[in-house]
Amino acid sequence: MTHIHLLGVPMEEGAGRRGCIMGPAAYRTAGLAEELASLGHSVVDLGDAARDDVDDVETEHDHLKLLPEVAGWTRSLHRNAYELAKKDVLPIYMGGDHALALGTVTGHVAAAAEQGRPLFVLWLDAHSDFNTPASSPSGNIHGMPMAFACGVEGFPDLLGKPLPAKLDPKKLCMLGLRSVDGLERELLQASGATTYDMRAIDENGVAKLLRPFLDEVAQADGLLHVSLDVDFIEPAIAPAVGTTVPGGATFREAHLIMEMLHDSGLVTSLDLVELNPFLDDRGRTARLMVDLTASLFGRRVLDRHTQSY
Repeated sequence: MTHIHLLGVPMEEGAGRRGCIMGPAAYRTAGLAEELASLGHSVVDLGDAARDDVDDVETEHDHLKLLPEVAGWTRSLHRNAYELAKKDVLPIYMGGDHALALGTVTGHVAAAAEQGRPLFVLWLDAHSDFNTPASSPSGNIHGMPMAFACGVEGFPDLLGKPLPAKLDPKKLCMLGLRSVDGLERELLQASGATTYDMRAIDENGVAKLLRPFLDEVAQADGLLHVSLDVDFIEPAIAPAVGTTVPGGATFREAHLIMEMLHDSGLVTSLDLVELNPFLDDRGRTARLMVDLTASLFGRRVLDRHTQSY
């Protein structure tokens, strides 16, 4: 049995389109807590995180959107993640746009460093989110959390203090990429992160790509944070996202990844991000994300019930 703590993050300020603020409510309505409890896990819903009030963040990049609000979320979520990481629980952060990882990933990196264990990150996303304020063509901060967590220079003071610890890019695996900006690609390639685009999945299959990374985590006695973006999945089956990119992971590919993660027993924290219920079709994307999460926590194919939509 795993002790799971759910924390809602009604955040949409990092994205270019409104609606992710409703994500936590959609996960609750789709029965995430009940599904996990039915698998024998202990589930506590902590409610929604609150954004800090911030008026001390400045930047020379005028195109960054809603910077004080994003900084407020970053500080709040960093603090929450850091505290949850020190407990004997597995936190699931129900987003909310992907800028929430500015706080969740950095909080878990800081706690892992204090424990003397390495933190690894599996990034399941159509985008690498490795932009900096200088490289971003849009100014939307949800495209920047991985560069920030890795300590790439050029960011304003989002935390109100220096990063307590940086994510080692060599402990970052990105799977399912299919939309990366030009300057962002250069930063990503220089970082040393492991990156697999959809062609790599087409040619090799997800199991062959994921297994070496999981072996590396296990050999290092590492902690594993998984960040799952709705747009990792093919938009024809997961339409509720504001950044759709055709050619995403199939239903079975996504489930196989979750099943492999469960079998590994390595996952210690999870982001569920970019669910925009305003764009959904009768809740199908929220139910799919709940389905995937259930697979990560042990539901097998033979346990699945027939659903009518």
